[in-house]
Amino acid sequence: GMMIREDKSEKAAIKAVEAKAAEPKKKTLMEKIKHEALHYWHGTKLFAKEMKISSRLVAKVAWGGTLTRREQRQLRRSFTDTVRLVPFLLFVVIPFAELLLPVALKLFPNMLPSTYEDKATAEKKRKKTQDVRNEMSRYLKETIAEMNKQRSEERLAAASEEAEDTGEFLSKIRSSGEAMSTADLLRVAHIFEDDLTLDNLSRPQLVSICRFMGVNAFGTDTYLRYQITNRTRYIRADDKMINSEGIDSLSVPELQSACQSRGIKTIGVSPARMREELAQWIELHLEHNIPSTLLILSRIIAAGEPISQQQQFNAEALQATINSLPENLVNEATLRLAEVSGKATAQQKLEVLEEQQELIEDEDEEEKKSKSKRESAKNADGSSSSQSSNSSKPSDPPSPAS
Repeated sequence: GMMIREDKSEKAAIKAVEAKAAEPKKKTLMEKIKHEALHYWHGTKLFAKEMKISSRLVAKVAWGGTLTRREQRQLRRSFTDTVRLVPFLLFVVIPFAELLLPVALKLFPNMLPSTYEDKATAEKKRKKTQDVRNEMSRYLKETIAEMNKQRSEERLAAASEEAEDTGEFLSKIRSSGEAMSTADLLRVAHIFEDDLTLDNLSRPQLVSICRFMGVNAFGTDTYLRYQITNRTRYIRADDKMINSEGIDSLSVPELQSACQSRGIKTIGVSPARMREELAQWIELHLEHNIPSTLLILSRIIAAGEPISQQQQFNAEALQATINSLPENLVNEATLRLAEVSGKATAQQKLEVLEEQQELIEDEDEEEKKSKSKRESAKNADGSSSSQSSNSSKPSDPPSPAS
């Protein structure tokens, strides 16, 4: 009995030591001050950047300009916090009103721009909102409220876990080059939505997609994106129709046409093989929500492979496609997922805003060059037509000899 008690006390001591070791190290006062200062510095930089971007884009609309999809997304992202600045102007204009600022923030916590919120504040706000919803639901029916609360928590936990896993997974496949399973690739590929991917692809990639899909590849990057978007929308609607009616209902000419528009090989391929490839495309596109742009890019990469190896090569082609995506696209897709789970940081938002702003400036420069070329060509046509009209006029008759 004595040995058993000693053994138990020894185990308890080991557990106590392990628990103490597992406790997170408490930050010193200086470390806390440094962390908070850095947090507010990133928040201030982000807020200043948002002010500059939103004011420029609003001015562009006010002067009759139109915003591109990238600019619209940038305005939505930056304008929300800028609007929250308006109530703070009262505290600046009215003398000694800043003394009431803590009281105002206590009564109206949503006044504080999100750039200055830390994770604890954001989590507290989300928790408070959830508590209010749960309280309202409880008055309706307690059992339903409990079920909704449980589902909401599970969704939030799943979103947070997905954001962390996706970020780690993307870093892993892009840095190590290690082969990943098809299940892992399917799990991460859906975050690269068509509009997001197209807005961040380089011109050579856009041209490749256009040519591969049989779309006119001439024009500015914006025009190419517009054409690809129209084609992908048509393909998605067509996929749904084929899926509901059945692939076997397609005649051979219809099957060939459907495969050609999706970049699936049709020359030297049997109808049965084409039906398999089309069925795989529809499954990936509709059931696994793989964006059509990624599917087309992976088809381009796999196009040089023999027909017999393409089924095996699809996972490798999809991974190669993800590896080839621009860094700014990966950053924005990761940020979008982090925003859904509530884990986006001010520094992360600032980096994406700056990257997207550079791309917007590049697009503006390209549009100006294209406009200048069109005007030059128009002027050249005008001058040549005037010269031809002058040359066609009859010459003056010779003066009579004196």
